[in-house]
Amino acid sequence: MRQTGAVTRRGVLLFAALGIAWGIPYLFIKIAVSELEPAMVVLGRSGLAAVLLLPLAFFRREVVAVVRRWKPMLAYTIVEIVLPWYFLSSAEQQLPSSTAGLLLAAVPLAGVAIAFAMGRPERLSGSNWLGIAVGMLGVAALVGLDVAGSDLGAVAEMAVVVVGYALGPAILSRWMPDLPGIGVVAVSLAVAAVIYVPVVFATSAWPTAWPSTPVVVSIIVLAVVCSALAFILMVALIGEIGPVKATTITYVNPAVAIVAGVLVLGERITVWTVVGFVLVLAGSYLVTRRRRDPVAVGPPEPAPVE
Repeated sequence: MRQTGAVTRRGVLLFAALGIAWGIPYLFIKIAVSELEPAMVVLGRSGLAAVLLLPLAFFRREVVAVVRRWKPMLAYTIVEIVLPWYFLSSAEQQLPSSTAGLLLAAVPLAGVAIAFAMGRPERLSGSNWLGIAVGMLGVAALVGLDVAGSDLGAVAEMAVVVVGYALGPAILSRWMPDLPGIGVVAVSLAVAAVIYVPVVFATSAWPTAWPSTPVVVSIIVLAVVCSALAFILMVALIGEIGPVKATTITYVNPAVAIVAGVLVLGERITVWTVVGFVLVLAGSYLVTRRRRDPVAVGPPEPAPVE
């Protein structure tokens, strides 16, 4: 059995690869929604990713166990993929990709509220409460000082995404902690694609002309790299360095999103972008910082799909 206490070279490579895979989707979503409707982006991404992951899940005999627990699986699919991916794509029609990535760094803050709402509040230390306050200040800096007033609707959509990404792992942890991760994600992606087929046709979101090469490449990257490959990397990373250290990937993704947005799309970085970035990440770090009290060993909490 591999030791997860020390960080190995393989662990560093996996961490770097996953940081990129989960840091670039905002860039490619921004490119995709320039020509495609949000519903079509979700359908293309989830459908192709499901085609790639389902054979692996069937080979590992993980599909049947997931389907048997269809109620929590469906709830997970709705809050983790169906709603967040649509609202994220819709929000990026107005917001810069880097701002979207930064706002999603607030997911750990929402996770604390979700724990309280589900009747499973964690014992928060002083540093945890400080993290909540600091993180909220960071979000306020981004929304109040770095986002135009006309984009507040997009910010509200990002709030739905943040809550969904925080609620998804909570559902997995409470009702499906024993189910295999790849099986859960593969089935969820397939269900999301099935849901969006009638949505695309009902809303006339199907493109009237073949999209440009950059848009087609963006959908492929979102499905192959940011969805299918990213989750396989996450499973491997947890096995290599453990679930607690693996969660620190949350602090890398926004930085990658900012760099990608600036270098590829020419997005601007303001002083308040930097201030919000520092405060949100610092708050997320403090909120997720473990207490030193001894705790019982339990199943790791699955990571959200980006």
